[in-house]
Amino acid sequence: MNAYDREQAAGASADPLDVVELTKRLLRARSETPPGDTNAPAAVIAAAVAGVEGIETENHPGAPHVANLVLRVRGPRPGKRLVFNGHLDTYPLGEGWTTDPDGEQRDGKLYGLGVSDMKGGVAAITVALARLAAKRQRLAGEVVATFVGDEETMGELGAKLLLETVPHARGDAMISADVGSPGVLRFGEKGMIWLTLKAQGKAAHAAHVHRGDSAIEKLVDVIQALKSLRDWPVTAPGAVTRAIAGSAPVSEALSGAGESHTLGHVTVTFGTIRGGRLSNLIADEAEATADIRLPAGVTVAELEERIGQIVAATPGVSVDVVRRYEPNWTAPDHPVMEAVSAACEAVLGERPVRTMRVGASDARHYRYAGIPTVTCGLTPTNMGAADEHVSLDELRALADVLTRSAELFLAA
Repeated sequence: MNAYDREQAAGASADPLDVVELTKRLLRARSETPPGDTNAPAAVIAAAVAGVEGIETENHPGAPHVANLVLRVRGPRPGKRLVFNGHLDTYPLGEGWTTDPDGEQRDGKLYGLGVSDMKGGVAAITVALARLAAKRQRLAGEVVATFVGDEETMGELGAKLLLETVPHARGDAMISADVGSPGVLRFGEKGMIWLTLKAQGKAAHAAHVHRGDSAIEKLVDVIQALKSLRDWPVTAPGAVTRAIAGSAPVSEALSGAGESHTLGHVTVTFGTIRGGRLSNLIADEAEATADIRLPAGVTVAELEERIGQIVAATPGVSVDVVRRYEPNWTAPDHPVMEAVSAACEAVLGERPVRTMRVGASDARHYRYAGIPTVTCGLTPTNMGAADEHVSLDELRALADVLTRSAELFLAA
């Protein structure tokens, strides 16, 4: 038993669903990307809540293989709407597993493909919703859970689609149980620009350099110049900067030393590079792809302008912006942050820290829609790799945290 009295949340013995067993069933319902087919895990959730009185269930597919499920619990009195969000798709199964990727319980841990990212979080949301349904007569307002596909491929057919087409997928606030930690709440995410760079030159034999024009050398010049963006001046809101700095001792213990520096700076990485045909031929074409991440305080427009200037300085090189989105964040002291923080403290006995997130998730779609959003999920081990696992105690605690968060937010 943790610091939060589960009898308040619903009673451990009276829980309509068991979070560990539900997670195991979700793990057996594979949903790897590609192809990103989320029909099987959606069916598991629908079956789990079918016998729970007070939960309304809707299907809003984004495509035949992209199942999106919306669950809804309504109280008898008007009030706020709190939305939970979780994604049903996972990374593909890699090599090297020594445990069962379809779920294996061992030594206080649960192993499985996507258990942290994020089938454990989906199960915790579902259990929290079932608990809230059992006490819905005491609720003011309503709680909605959106379980979506397509997150691993940017969410156009999942979260974004629901926000555009389902009115009650929007709310006064959203809590995501995506991978993270209940000890580190994430109130925002960096932005991103994906580039494809192409260089055109003139082919010639390598011995006749006077007749050729190397596309590879042009591309290298642009790559070197783009690295200067790492020194771009950043002026982030003071509350964001203070939160990142203050959380570093806790967050970096989980996410790696240097995370706070990464959160506050532009990062530039080059994922692929291709060019030339033979070592003794001057390349007439070359291509590279780049990933640029933007911290709070930097906009896509200003970086794209500078990128255009850099590329234009080297004749024969062109750039195509493949994908772009802005940095996004919720005020670190927003009421939904306060509710989740208080719930974590009640359940775990310790107040969590608050910071940004380096990677992307569906949370950004909610923030772009003007919905204050916080991420509170499971601490991952080996996420996206062999033997991914989570703590069973933390999995059970997360269901408690989400239940209590909803109670506190709707009551405020």
